[in-house]
Amino acid sequence: MAKNALSTSRPASFEQAMAELEQLVAQMEAGELPLEASVAAYKRGSELVKFCALQLDKVDSQVKVLEGDILKPFATAQDYANGDEE
Repeated sequence: MAKNALSTSRPASFEQAMAELEQLVAQMEAGELPLEASVAAYKRGSELVKFCALQLDKVDSQVKVLEGDILKPFATAQDYANGDEE
């Protein structure tokens, strides 16, 4: 993607959306964009955040199905060291 050209297409993946979002944030934080481009970048960033949230919700639903609708906390390295993992 060119530095000042914003994509309007749907991201192919969560990872692609996150990469584009990180690039937009970096450009905005660096003050590299003029006002109108900043507004367009903010709008695109909002779309990317919504896309990522939807993808995460889908994965959350899949995990709930796989776990029988009972989410279990992740075991940490400390849990394993203490023998507390389930």
